[in-house]
Amino acid sequence: MDIYNKKKRWKIVLFISGMLLILVSVLYTNSLVRKFAKKERKNVILWADAVHRKAELMKYTEEFFKELGEQEKKKAELLAKVYNRLLSETNSQDLTFYVDIIQNNTTIPVILTDEKGRILGSNNLKDGQDTLKYLRGKLKKEFSVYDPIEIEYVKGKKNYLFYKNSNLYTRLKQVLKDYVSIFVEEVTQNASSVPVIITDSTRKNILIYGNINAEKMADSAFAAKKLEEMKTENPPIILDFLEKGKVYIYYKSSDLLTKMKWFPLAQLLIVFVFIGIAYLLFSTSRKAEQSRVWAGMAKETAHQIGTPLSSILAWLELLKIDPEHSLKAAEEIEKDIARLEMITERFSKIGSTPELKPTNITEIVLRTVEYLKPRTSNKVNFHVELPEREIITDANAPLFSWVLENLIKNAIDAMNGEGDIFIKISQENNHIIIDVKDTGKGIPKSEQSTIFNPGFTTKKRGWGLGLSLAKRIIKDYHGGKIFVKTSSQGKGTTFRIILKNKEHNG
Repeated sequence: MDIYNKKKRWKIVLFISGMLLILVSVLYTNSLVRKFAKKERKNVILWADAVHRKAELMKYTEEFFKELGEQEKKKAELLAKVYNRLLSETNSQDLTFYVDIIQNNTTIPVILTDEKGRILGSNNLKDGQDTLKYLRGKLKKEFSVYDPIEIEYVKGKKNYLFYKNSNLYTRLKQVLKDYVSIFVEEVTQNASSVPVIITDSTRKNILIYGNINAEKMADSAFAAKKLEEMKTENPPIILDFLEKGKVYIYYKSSDLLTKMKWFPLAQLLIVFVFIGIAYLLFSTSRKAEQSRVWAGMAKETAHQIGTPLSSILAWLELLKIDPEHSLKAAEEIEKDIARLEMITERFSKIGSTPELKPTNITEIVLRTVEYLKPRTSNKVNFHVELPEREIITDANAPLFSWVLENLIKNAIDAMNGEGDIFIKISQENNHIIIDVKDTGKGIPKSEQSTIFNPGFTTKKRGWGLGLSLAKRIIKDYHGGKIFVKTSSQGKGTTFRIILKNKEHNG
C-alpha cells in the first residue's frame, strides 16, 4: 500500500505544481494584455486629442475663409458701387479717384455686361477669357456664384457687374478642401489601427470608415451593427465642416486588443485540452505497459520453471523405463530442484532490494554455463575465458546468474541454435568486465538504444522483459552498467557488463 500512497501523493504534488504553472502563465498573460490595452487606450486618447486639435484648427481655418469670403463679397459690392458712381459722376477730380480704385483691383475677377449679356469690360480673368464677347455657358456658370450687381447708368438702361471670389481665395479654398480630405483619410487610416466610422449629422449614414473589413462593411446589417458597437464603447468625436456640415467620428478598441483579451482563456482551454489528451495517452500507455509486464512476468516465470520441470519429468520417464539410472537421475533431479529453489528466490527478490554478499563472480559464470550447456543444442559451442584468480565482489548470486542466463539465451536465439558464444571476464581500473559475445544476426543501430525498454522484442512470441530485467538487476541492484558494446548485422553482438570491484580477501 505504501507505493500507492506515494504515487497518490506524487500525483497531488504534480497536479498542484501544474495548476500553479498554469496560474502563473495566465496571470502573466493577463498582465501583458492589460499593459497592451492601457498602451492602446493611451494611443487612442492621443489620437483623439490630435483629431480634436486638427478639427479646431480646421474649424478656425474655415471660419477664417468664411469671413474672408464675406470680405470678398463686400469688396466686389464696393467695386460695383464705384462703377455705378463712375458712370454717373461729372466731377473730374472724383472721377480720377474712382478710376484709381478700379485699376487697383488686382484680385477680384469682374465682368461688366449690358442687358443682353454682351461683355463691356472685364478685369482679372483667366487667360483666354478676356477675349470672349458674351457672358454665357461655362463662363456664366463660373460667375453665377453670387448675384450680379445692377448698375443703372441712364434711366431705363442697365449694366450688370458679375464677380466671383478672388483667384487667391479660390486657390486657398482648394487647399482647404484638400486638407479636409487628407484629414478625413488620416482619421480613417490612423496609426493606432483603431477601427473608425465617420457618419453625417444623422449619425446613421456612414460617410467613410477605416481599419474594418471592406467586404463585411458592404453588408448594411453588419455595418449598422458595427456602428452600434462603437456608439456604446466610446463617445464620438464631433466635427463641424463648412461644406460637409457636422460629422461624428466613432471608434473602438483594435481587433488585436479584442483578440488578446480572449487569449488567456483560450490559452487556459488549450492547456487543459493538452493535459487531458496527454493524461489519456499516458494512462492508456501505462495500462498497456502494465499488461505487457504482467503477461511477460507470467511468461518468464513459466519459462524459468519450464526448463528444470521438463528435465525432472524426463528423468522420471527414464526411471520408469530403466531403473538402473536411478543414481544419475537422482543427481540431476536434485540439480533441477535446486534450480527451482533458485528461481523462486529470484522472483522473490524482484520486488524488494536484494542483499549483496561477497560472491565469486567466476564461479557464477561457470555454474550458469554448466547448467545451460547440457540443455542447449549440440551445435552451440561455449568458450569461457576466465582470469587466473577468482574475482570476489559484492553481488546477489541468484539475480546475477539470471542476467547471464538472459544474455546467453538471447545469444542462442540470435544464432538460431547454431554458432559460438564467447564469455570473457577481466578486470580494469577497479572494475569487473564481463563480455558475452555471439555469432548471431546482430542488432540494427536503430534498435540498440531501445532493446532494454520493457516490452521491446524481436521475437514473435517474446515479451521483451529479459533485457529489461537484466538492466534493472545490474543498474539498480548492483550499481553497474549493461549495454551493447558492439554489434554488426550478420556477424554478431557483444553485450558488456561493468561492475565495481569491491574485492574481498580471504
